[in-house]
Amino acid sequence: NISPLHEVFDKTCERSISRGMRVTGSELIGLVPKKVLIDAGKHFLKKQERSTGIAESEIIKIAIKTLGLDELAPFNPEERIIEYMLESDSNNPLVNMTLTDFANETSSESPAPGGGSISAYCGAMGVSLGTMVANLSAHKRGWDDRWEEFSSWAEKGMDYQNTLLNLVDEDTNAFNKIMEAFRLPKDTESNKSKRKKSIQEATKYAILTPFKVMETAYNSMEVMQAMAEIGNPNSVTDAGVGALCARTAVIGAFLNVKINCGDCEDKNFVDDILKRGQQLVDDTCALENKIMEITNSKI
Repeated sequence: NISPLHEVFDKTCERSISRGMRVTGSELIGLVPKKVLIDAGKHFLKKQERSTGIAESEIIKIAIKTLGLDELAPFNPEERIIEYMLESDSNNPLVNMTLTDFANETSSESPAPGGGSISAYCGAMGVSLGTMVANLSAHKRGWDDRWEEFSSWAEKGMDYQNTLLNLVDEDTNAFNKIMEAFRLPKDTESNKSKRKKSIQEATKYAILTPFKVMETAYNSMEVMQAMAEIGNPNSVTDAGVGALCARTAVIGAFLNVKINCGDCEDKNFVDDILKRGQQLVDDTCALENKIMEITNSKI
């Protein structure tokens, strides 16, 4: 078995102290998998009794600083982490925009990003607020013995947030797949058949993508509910706003599901997805009302 990087570093520090010395920095040769630094960052956060439910970039920054990877020479994560070297900004053009650029792109005459992507972003912002309350609660004075409880909620929130952020671009990609299918040649019967099949496959994908937004946004409300109930009371309104955002995400995404169902010829699939979607909307509205009742009772 290969020992985790942070365990090797801790043992090195321990042995150096026993010899009257201290570790002043460390160096990684070549590239490193992202998970290695994520695990290290979370390890050091737990030792500090700090929440691990924070952004990936912050966890990696903590790992770099604590391991001293930037003390002997500059350490640029974009150039040293394998996954970052392989990733391309073109994979997520929307979520990498500034807020202003994203708003301007949405308001342009281009049909995408549209309501589906905006619904996903509303959901991401909603659970971000719930996660913020969890992190504030984890570090609230007098609640020191509860940091792990709130750290666990913050980690859940970050998972939901990351999924919804990915769906911002995925919804636009789903729309583009439909456009690509419509551009396929139809000069022969064979091509017509292939084109029709591609359009139907792309349409189903354009239905399932916002449906995943619905499911994820609804499930993310468990974070806002918990934070409204047990989180820092000074931030209860943030949990309430998060629930409102999640409700918007679910209802908005369902509008996309319904309009795309109109072009789907698989009626059994359509009937099933619409039934499940309506149930999600009903459950979401009920849960949002419950969270708002809790929120209003505390302000």
